[in-house]
Amino acid sequence: MSEAGEKLLLVDDDEAFLQVMGRALRRRGFEVLPAMTADEALAAARTHAPTKAVVDLKLEESSGLDLVPELKALVPGMVIVILTGYASIATTVTAIKRGAADYLPKPVGVDEVVRALNGANAEQPESDEYTPLSVERLEWEHIQKVLQENDGNISATARSLGMYRRTLQRKLAKKPRGD
Repeated sequence: MSEAGEKLLLVDDDEAFLQVMGRALRRRGFEVLPAMTADEALAAARTHAPTKAVVDLKLEESSGLDLVPELKALVPGMVIVILTGYASIATTVTAIKRGAADYLPKPVGVDEVVRALNGANAEQPESDEYTPLSVERLEWEHIQKVLQENDGNISATARSLGMYRRTLQRKLAKKPRGD
């Protein structure tokens, strides 16, 4: 739960997600300030000085990673949680270095977001729900990220990863086991 009426900036370019998550966060006591773009988020931060923010990693025309230091410059004590459908170790490290308090992969429940905003996710959850990503899954996600950076070019991706093109093709043909 939040302090009564605590201001929270919610930034996501998916309007349906913005509405659903916003409604759920309001039910938990937050005063939600929705924004669909980085410019809207910065304007809301200047005007309302929210103490917390939930920011999507990939926005339509910008990156949530670039938005983190800008928000922290406007409101230095702001607690920022990054949400993403493209989780990777590299972006997690970058998000934390830029000032994010936590980094959560989508789909994510509102209770998990609230725990992260309150600093509770820094410790391992005690429930049986928590299972770390498998090595195979982490490798798969890293390959997907590098593949995306190379615009789907298998040969360029293989060179970037330092592996043979045929090996990469075999790995891409397999689905990762476990999450």
